[in-house]
Amino acid sequence: MKLWQKNNTHTAALVEQFTVGRDKEFDLLLAKYDIIGSIAHVTMLGEVGIMAKEEAQLAVDGLNKILTIAKDGKFIIEEGIEDVHSQVEKMLTDLIGAAGKKIHSGRSRNDQVATDIKLYLRAEVNEIKALVFVLFDTLIEKSEANKHKLFPGYTHLQAAMPSSAGLWLSAHAEGLIDDLELLSNAYQICNKNPLGSGAGYGSSFPLNRKRTTELLHFKTLHWNSIYAQMSRGKTERFVGMALAALGATISRFSMDCCLYMNDQFRFISLPDTWTTGSSLMPHKKNPDVFELLRAKGNRMQSVPNELALMLGNLPSGYHRDVQLTKEILFPAVEEMKNCLRVMTEAIQLMEIKDGLLEDKKYDLLFSVEALNQLVNDGVAFRDAYQIVGNQIQEGSFIFKREMLHHTHEGSIGNLCLQEIRKEMEKVKIKFE
Repeated sequence: MKLWQKNNTHTAALVEQFTVGRDKEFDLLLAKYDIIGSIAHVTMLGEVGIMAKEEAQLAVDGLNKILTIAKDGKFIIEEGIEDVHSQVEKMLTDLIGAAGKKIHSGRSRNDQVATDIKLYLRAEVNEIKALVFVLFDTLIEKSEANKHKLFPGYTHLQAAMPSSAGLWLSAHAEGLIDDLELLSNAYQICNKNPLGSGAGYGSSFPLNRKRTTELLHFKTLHWNSIYAQMSRGKTERFVGMALAALGATISRFSMDCCLYMNDQFRFISLPDTWTTGSSLMPHKKNPDVFELLRAKGNRMQSVPNELALMLGNLPSGYHRDVQLTKEILFPAVEEMKNCLRVMTEAIQLMEIKDGLLEDKKYDLLFSVEALNQLVNDGVAFRDAYQIVGNQIQEGSFIFKREMLHHTHEGSIGNLCLQEIRKEMEKVKIKFE
């Protein structure tokens, strides 16, 4: 069954297979939202008189029954049915008869699927946001619990200055705030209603688009019917950009963890149950979790580029190219949720070694501390730099670790964790 098929036409099997692709697979993710959108549309049709009120109510009741099937995970697209929209209409017509054939009045599959995707992405962005909040809290709590455990800080992958586990962990927590800024922008774009734009040029029916916006709890609507269609693809790209930002944070943190679990570092460790072994080397405890998080985070950064290349030369209006955005974005959404869950639990289980900087190999980490002490004692900075540099060359440099004293905002002695939490709270309200 195809909504557009006439009595004497059919599509070649090869063309049908090629054009449908994996769409039915992803349509199952949209089923719940397609039904919710249809309920709003039919409610509005009954209110403006395009459907009789009795018919509209009958259709809404039937759609609610189908919605229960979808929520229970029992919704399927039957053999021979083209897509989720066709399946819902067929099921409704089977339930209530001819009134089910009226629910498509005033809309096209173009605005229908655009609405489905907006509803789906809005819900998924909210779920990702919640997982990021949990990850953020985990990093901050781990930072507070380990704030006195000193780490070597690196530049150019060379030991540079004293750092701490608390400073390292809270750095990545603060990075999530910027990632969520992007995600909140994507959420706002998902929160606009394209329903009623039809194929991109509106309808001669007296639709009430403000009403469906209200019923679907969108913040506003896409006012221009052409742009409502052009937002398809653009919406996905904005979500993809937010996923890429989160992916970069995940990848960078995971790279740190791969290094810090290395035998030459041993700053952190995971339980044996969270590492893997070697088929040849009995001693191996590999950080596969962090290696895969690194790879998945890096791959996530390709999502907006893939979408940009696919959509970059499209003229105005609807084009079938946008169907393929589902194949790029929907799996990335699921992958991101999995990465956030795994990373959160890995951090919770992570053990952080204490007393690292007591090792003499880290003596030179304190050269800047010694230089600053001379400056505080009245020596000019350039002269102090030369004095400490000469001591290092001569092998006479000594600095007592207990003299380490950092107080400014964002230093190892003043992590400002509460201030970082407050910044996250400011971002949270942008999703409302």
